[in-house]
Amino acid sequence: MTTSEGRNRLAEETSPYLLQHADNPVHWWPWGEAALAEARRLDRPILLSVGYAACHWCHVMAHESFENADVAQVMNELFINIKVDREERPDIDAIYQQALALLGQQGGWPLTMFCTSGGEPFWGGTYFPQPAKYGRPSFTDILHGVADAWRDKKDAIEQNRTALLEALRERARSQALEAIPGTVLLSPALFAQAATRLAQEVDMVWGGFGQAPKFPSPYVFERLWRSWLAGGRREAKLFDAVTVTLDRMCQGGIYDHLGGGFARYATDSEWLIPHFEKMLYDNAQLIDLLTLVWQETKSPLYRSRIAETCDWVLREMIAANGAFAATYDADSEGEEGKFYVWRGKEIDAVLSAEDSLFFRRIYDVRDEGNWEHGNNILHRNRRPPLLSDEDEARLAALRQKLKAVRDKRVWPGWDDKVLADWNGLMIAALANAGAVFGRPDWRDAALRAFDAIWRDMRGDDGRLLHSWRNGTARHRGTLDDHANMARAALALFETDGESRHLEAARLLVEALDAHFHDTSGGGYFFTAADAADVIVRRKDAHDNAVPSGNGTMVGVLARLWALTGEERFRDRAEEVVAAFAGEVERNFFPLMTLMNNAELLQALTEVVIIGSPVDPATGALTAVVHSRSLPNKVMRSLSPDAVLPPGHPAAGKGLVDGRPAAYVCREMACSAPVVEPTELAAALEQRV
Repeated sequence: MTTSEGRNRLAEETSPYLLQHADNPVHWWPWGEAALAEARRLDRPILLSVGYAACHWCHVMAHESFENADVAQVMNELFINIKVDREERPDIDAIYQQALALLGQQGGWPLTMFCTSGGEPFWGGTYFPQPAKYGRPSFTDILHGVADAWRDKKDAIEQNRTALLEALRERARSQALEAIPGTVLLSPALFAQAATRLAQEVDMVWGGFGQAPKFPSPYVFERLWRSWLAGGRREAKLFDAVTVTLDRMCQGGIYDHLGGGFARYATDSEWLIPHFEKMLYDNAQLIDLLTLVWQETKSPLYRSRIAETCDWVLREMIAANGAFAATYDADSEGEEGKFYVWRGKEIDAVLSAEDSLFFRRIYDVRDEGNWEHGNNILHRNRRPPLLSDEDEARLAALRQKLKAVRDKRVWPGWDDKVLADWNGLMIAALANAGAVFGRPDWRDAALRAFDAIWRDMRGDDGRLLHSWRNGTARHRGTLDDHANMARAALALFETDGESRHLEAARLLVEALDAHFHDTSGGGYFFTAADAADVIVRRKDAHDNAVPSGNGTMVGVLARLWALTGEERFRDRAEEVVAAFAGEVERNFFPLMTLMNNAELLQALTEVVIIGSPVDPATGALTAVVHSRSLPNKVMRSLSPDAVLPPGHPAAGKGLVDGRPAAYVCREMACSAPVVEPTELAAALEQRV
């Protein structure tokens, strides 16, 4: 075995996930041409293993197989082994997850894919146990079987490779419709039909969709909420589907009642048992949705969860450069959830007898445990949700005592890499929530994160890089990076009016148009035209754990059209909708972000407030806008001497008799000015 073969090459990587595997006896390579060249030189298949730092089953497979010298020896003798952090390389992960789906298998992590030396997949799976269990063959049996097929069944390997590659390329081809600018490609009736259909699938007792597992799916519930508003607030089932789900999640074990923040998903139907990892992107989306629904309901529960989650982000999720870190692990000390769960006697040891009895009753803490091995997951879904203000204050003090004790435990692993796309989601959520709830500290944190990414994660050509850690930015940016950061820039612009944020959004859109745009089929590819290390360039509008980049871009372009008056932004937004409209007609469920932003494009309402930011009358008008659930709103605050571009419908408008004034603009035409908050409220209610 040569020196070039016989070593693990992950120690020089920046990804915490890859560094977790830097001491494995497996001779891991990072993804790149060097690894592919080595596979060609030795005529070996590639074993591609994809995971992420907070993934529980990734840790299990690592312990069983990748830390096992005997398993590693088999891997090293038979394969070129490549390790990928799916959060650092979502473009790579998405391709091979799609290949796994084409093989008829359920996707997920860890992803284990076997490929040719060109990176072309021919077979794969997810978690493989070592030794055999759960009705699955052992990982070493899989390895020997694949290696035997590589040696003895070249025709079968080639047949699989060819079929998968062609299917991947077919999926990547455009299914665009011919679109005429100005044509409504997705009708309000379709939005309403989709919401009605989705509401039928909601568990109206526990919320969420179906049984276990349950995911928050915030963009889906945004669709239901939008349709409830658009329908004149008449469809009670739509309202109930959203609020029952949010109530149950906010009171369930999926929420961290001591530290704030939501876990990735629940493994049961009642939101009790979380998959304990905390992801930046889930919490960003839930802050957004809860804020939108709170603006209508004024629910104290939602307000509390928003505040606790935002405060958790500022307390625990700030990376070294001021942007936001990616995740917290599900595991600590080798056990899933150990950091978060409690035994009854542990609560008794921290609180007085009277306080412990009270706390345990509210949070369902039992001597025998409400979960496995005598452990309790704190939740409030088994008790009446409404307590007196006095009782809530008492509980808050008790939670702080317990949190102080919990903070002394061994913490879960923290993945402190900064991802541009996830940061874009959180920046936008904090900027909006900070404005709505009068929390400048949230908005300031959003601004610092945006500035950090703009400073540290842009290449010489102005394009974003995807990941940053320890002073190093790596990996070319994706569609999602540019789309989410453009959305973040516009969210900041709507709250501070600083022209640099509007300009940043323009620059990001220009980068997408230059390097990602599909000039023949419309829409944007996930990877840039100069991406040399992917076997296909995907283009779709499917939401996954995060909103789709193409769906997000419809909203970005619609907002730029409203804020600048430039028709080219509206035309491009309509083109993106057109590129996927046929797919929406066939299967709308994975296309909620596209639908939500298509509605924004069609029903956009811009509110222009002109007045000094220190004038209380300006603040009163602004407060009216922030107090209402207006998902199709674009807001612009201007000083009295500001000048709008000539194409903007509010160009030339200003104060009224020296008083701050608001203009409500729809379809590029503005209402008469209003100066009283009650008048503005009435104008906004004319159409949501």
